[in-house]
Amino acid sequence: MKLVFCGTPQFAVPTLEAVLAAGHEVALVLSQPDRPVGRSGEVQPTPVKQVALAHNLRVEQPEKLKNNAELREQIEGIAPDAILIVAYGRIIPQWMLDVPRFGNINLHGSLLPRWRGAAPIQWAVAAGDTKTGVTTMRIDAGLDTGDMLLKREIPIGPHTTSPELFAELAPIGALLTVQTLQCLEAGNVTPIKQNDAEATLAPILTREDGRIDFTQTAETIYNRFRGFQPWPGAFTSLRGKKLIVHAMRPCSQPTEHAPGTLFVEETHLLVACANQTAIFLEELQLEGKRRMPAEEFLRGFQIKEGELLQ
Repeated sequence: MKLVFCGTPQFAVPTLEAVLAAGHEVALVLSQPDRPVGRSGEVQPTPVKQVALAHNLRVEQPEKLKNNAELREQIEGIAPDAILIVAYGRIIPQWMLDVPRFGNINLHGSLLPRWRGAAPIQWAVAAGDTKTGVTTMRIDAGLDTGDMLLKREIPIGPHTTSPELFAELAPIGALLTVQTLQCLEAGNVTPIKQNDAEATLAPILTREDGRIDFTQTAETIYNRFRGFQPWPGAFTSLRGKKLIVHAMRPCSQPTEHAPGTLFVEETHLLVACANQTAIFLEELQLEGKRRMPAEEFLRGFQIKEGELLQ
């Protein structure tokens, strides 16, 4: 097939490489504009752009799609059989939906209709889901509401983090996308409408999603910690300063302390949560300080009996 590929982060790279390896022609790659990366603020090309250029593919990085007459002329001139979208990060306008004969095919990182939206992998982990997967779907004007094509399901381990799940799902999604293109070309895939009654939303993450709420149970807090890595992470406040928690694990023993209360058992630092549960705080970083294991933290900061995190 002749394709236009739209993608930006590392998650999309295996799919681009897989469709090329399968012999498809990628006539154009769309990726988001290059942005500053890391503490240095150095502007770097997106992962998809880097791979596309390595394959000598044509790359465009438009700031907008909807009223972009020049881009529309390019894509209509290419007349692609399909447009592939993998973690592109832009809403696809109607004119793009109308161009290819097989439609705009999206690889979505969940088992739709569960976790429609911008951050499906993170929210699946944060919600404590025990399974997830990838779905190929034909994009329509709604938010991940289009007809489903193919799915692959995998389990989520009790300690799996969202970066680990991203890395696991990316190659699975790449193979599923290639299979989807084969089925579309052969005419042996039947689109399935989503059941809107079963839909859940996975909104874009905000910094505030990383704030720990100790009125939730230890399990809920730990799940959100696993899901919101590496950003927005997990943080709270100690003595009026931001306290980042880089590592934690639930405690199996109940506690009588009120939620948010710090307490020490031998060399372990714990915090009480809802329903008499507690969490081991294993690696911490107080605002203005370096990250350190809990044992070292306890030596440097004298925790008072009954001190609260907020």
